[in-house]
Amino acid sequence: MKNPVYELQAQEYNLKLAEALKQLPEFEVPEWVQYVKSGPAKERPINDPEFWHKRAASILRQIYRKELLGVSRLRTRYGSKKNRGQRPERFVKAGGKIIRTILQQSDRAGLTEMSKIVKGVRNKKPGRKLTAKGKDFMEAIKWFLKLLLFLRKKIWNYTEN
Repeated sequence: MKNPVYELQAQEYNLKLAEALKQLPEFEVPEWVQYVKSGPAKERPINDPEFWHKRAASILRQIYRKELLGVSRLRTRYGSKKNRGQRPERFVKAGGKIIRTILQQSDRAGLTEMSKIVKGVRNKKPGRKLTAKGKDFMEAIKWFLKLLLFLRKKIWNYTEN
């Protein structure tokens, strides 16, 4: 059996994972999200109502792929070029608050955990890694959504009769 994380296209998988994350009570959208930008390079606040769950899905997929990631690396991953007027554009890291909050929510859900001390890294937190529950959750997304759609159809047919 193929691994569904790599079997599907990244965007398609992230959308499915975002749908599954909406079902978890730990992944609530904070009320401050509608007022903040995703980073200093952006000019406007986030306009997408699905942004929170999409970004959470993307972050979890990145952790799955790289196995160990911290906030700093994720800030670099989601950064972009800042328009500085007449001066040349320059790369700027994304804001850390959104990423940090999503990682804390995934810790509470039991999908990720702080990594233990890694050999060669002193006095630093090396980052987050997926737990066994998190890996199982991400690999079962394809089947979880099929089951969810099946149950919704059954309930819909039951209420119609």
